[in-house]
Amino acid sequence: MLADVHAFEVLAEPVRRRILELLAGAEMSSGEVVAVIQREFGITQPGVSQHLKVLRENGFATVRAAGSRRLYSVDRAPLEAVEAWLARLHPATAAWTPHLDALATELARGRRAQRARPQSNSAAGHGNSPIDEMRDIS
Repeated sequence: MLADVHAFEVLAEPVRRRILELLAGAEMSSGEVVAVIQREFGITQPGVSQHLKVLRENGFATVRAAGSRRLYSVDRAPLEAVEAWLARLHPATAAWTPHLDALATELARGRRAQRARPQSNSAAGHGNSPIDEMRDIS
């Protein structure tokens, strides 16, 4: 139980949650993570490195050397432990897990697609967020 509570302490920080979102999409170099987090949160490279260290030391991220680069990826085991703990609180949520996972995947794809295409100002204001993209699918 203590390990589950500790996981929530690690995940309570928005910067660490964002780093995990980035790494869930694909393995990234520390420089790539730093660039995104600096742009989105305005924190320094040492600050981002500290968050990566916390994630790594608590088992949420793994790192491997590739020449002079350090490549980070998500370790799903701690996240699965958190999901299992939450499911014990409300067993009915377990039935929703596959659906929520699918939704999270679609939202991540929408974010990646949004970052990949040039920014445009449409008259209707649609297409600028993953939520808008989900509305367009309906």
